[in-house]
Amino acid sequence: MSWLHAVIDVPTAAVPAAATFWSQALGWELGPPWSGHPELRSFQPDDGDAYVHLQDIHGDARTHIDLEVADITAELARLQTLGASVGPGQDRWQPMTSPGGLPFCLVQAAYHQAPAPLEWPDGHRSRLVQVCIDSPPRLHHAEVEFWQAVLGWRWESSSSPEFAGKLYDDLRDVDGGPRHDRSPLQLLFQRLDRADGPATAHLDLGSDAIDAEVARLAELGAERLWPGDGWVALRDPAGVTFCVTGNSPEYRR
Repeated sequence: MSWLHAVIDVPTAAVPAAATFWSQALGWELGPPWSGHPELRSFQPDDGDAYVHLQDIHGDARTHIDLEVADITAELARLQTLGASVGPGQDRWQPMTSPGGLPFCLVQAAYHQAPAPLEWPDGHRSRLVQVCIDSPPRLHHAEVEFWQAVLGWRWESSSSPEFAGKLYDDLRDVDGGPRHDRSPLQLLFQRLDRADGPATAHLDLGSDAIDAEVARLAELGAERLWPGDGWVALRDPAGVTFCVTGNSPEYRR
């Protein structure tokens, strides 16, 4: 697997606010409804393929990820052996749930070109670089092991007691050259303070100027929640929590 998608799921009433905010936050226009699936639309970069999508759902706001695979049937069986649960199949994707309760989908793999980071008028840059999987302590270790086995990506442990580490797509092709279809998203794993509940996910924007990016997003309507060590938590106008981080907006660590 070499490409992950982030899907922002919001209830119908919040779709207009989420559409406006995230289009401006990402710097990408929101495209038309998907053929046969009017509940889904994609944010369209000017120079590359979409990997962030907006879905109208009947339920609470959340974030989930889609994994591209070469053979959905084969991966479905493999992921079940790793502890995933299977939902009702759709015509273009297979819903599943991780052992910790995080929803995700398998979709058919295709070749992609990753878009470049955007530079804003003051010179700072940003890009959506990461999905953070948030788990309570009793689920955290199993969730980390599950995603390590699912993706087979390079793992880098964290020295922070709050974070277990990250999974990165390999940045080289089999012949040693650079790959242009590597995943635009990496996965971070966070230990939550809460004692119970399922694993969830949130989005992380990477920027080379955190304060400037937070200020830009606040002008777009985001609410600043709290600062961390190298990141700031915010909430968008639709109620979706996300972070601005010091991760490089480039396609590397």
